[in-house]
Amino acid sequence: MNELTIDLDLSSSVPMYEQIYNYIKNDIKAGRIPCGYKLPSTRALASYIDVSRSTTQMAYDQLLSEGYIESAPCRGYYVCQLDGLYDVTAAKPVMSEFNQNKPDIYDYDFSPRGVALDNFPFNAWRKVTRNVLVDDNKELFNNGEPEGELELRSTICNYLHHSRGVNCSPNQVIIGAGNEYLLMLINQLIDKNDQFAMENPTYGQAYKTLKSSGRDIIPISMDKDGINIKELRESTATVAYVMPSHQFPMGIVMPLKRRQELLKWASEQEGRYIIEDDYDSEFRYKGKPIPSLQGSAGPSDKVIYLGTFSKAIAPAIRMSYAVLPHDLLEMYRSNYHFLSNTVSRIDQTIVNSFINGGYYERHLNKLRSLYKTRHDILLNELRPFEKTFEVHGEYSGIHILLTAKNEISESELVARAAKERVRVYPLSSYCVEESPDTLPARATILIGYANIAPNDIIAGITALKRAWNIK
Repeated sequence: MNELTIDLDLSSSVPMYEQIYNYIKNDIKAGRIPCGYKLPSTRALASYIDVSRSTTQMAYDQLLSEGYIESAPCRGYYVCQLDGLYDVTAAKPVMSEFNQNKPDIYDYDFSPRGVALDNFPFNAWRKVTRNVLVDDNKELFNNGEPEGELELRSTICNYLHHSRGVNCSPNQVIIGAGNEYLLMLINQLIDKNDQFAMENPTYGQAYKTLKSSGRDIIPISMDKDGINIKELRESTATVAYVMPSHQFPMGIVMPLKRRQELLKWASEQEGRYIIEDDYDSEFRYKGKPIPSLQGSAGPSDKVIYLGTFSKAIAPAIRMSYAVLPHDLLEMYRSNYHFLSNTVSRIDQTIVNSFINGGYYERHLNKLRSLYKTRHDILLNELRPFEKTFEVHGEYSGIHILLTAKNEISESELVARAAKERVRVYPLSSYCVEESPDTLPARATILIGYANIAPNDIIAGITALKRAWNIK
């Protein structure tokens, strides 16, 4: 082929090299220029269509980079075989209920995972950030320690000791970008043949993270005190993932006796561990907080403690921390110390200053007061529901549960609420898939209140009364 008839539009805003590229590409894709066909040289084509050689060279370079043509030294350019080549432009996106650009059908969303972002301490955060960056500290822009900044790890140790009774040293703390990252790291530290037990229902992100890492997950049912110890003992699991401070989604606060039973299970066999996800431990509205499992474990060193700043500050902070037992810490240092920390040193320094400046404690106190107010308003509005539903899980966290006293299904409750433009969340969606027999015996709905204003709580519950025929 010595020439190509390309009709260039000199008035177009599209560059000429791009017009040439598009013409040849489209003819190749349509089969008008077959596989193996020799294209004219860049010089010959430039002369034929009256453009500079650099223009045709740019067009050919783009075709080369995308695999439409290939260059044979001293021979020229040839069209490539395109069978099986994925056509990006022809691919149509799969439209689901989650990616369609349709308007939100809900006026009131009682999400159990919400955070009161309207009350984020912007002024304090700006002040701390400004102070951290006021000096030209070039060191902050270098890689830091793999475990995280020592100053922040020391601050976390001090905070955990006083607020949660955790006993640890800074060198046991690993900082990472969210609990999912830390769970993936912990997964690497546990023997690949060990099985994980998880409360059922449980926190979906943790389950998906461990499951996608190739772990066998054994769902363990729950009773009024938390994970069923008898069932755990009868299983082949050697690691138990639990949320004793405020189990999500059941809202159970594990009592001391059950905690001691769980610690006894871990101590009875070498290689057993408990992953304590201290979910929502900052928000408790009745009685004193129960100390962490880690702090109660004594010298057994069987508890891996997980905490996060995402719920107390903001989800976008993406900063969590793990306290490792000493044997796992040694394994981490031997095999995974080469991994760079996943949280920027700047963000770590800001959070450290935010805590040490007293802003974190003030923010937590403000959130506790805010959530307590919304919690009390919600419970007051739910009083008419008590004839039809059992209200529970109300002593801590940022959601409560409604369990139907009749035979109505969760799907019907959710659908009726949606007709009134109210979004509620069924408990069954948090149950482990492999265990359908452990689905709740009666329909149970989660009602969150962290990110919904008091007036909207009242209006939303009023709409639920209409939806569920509550008098």
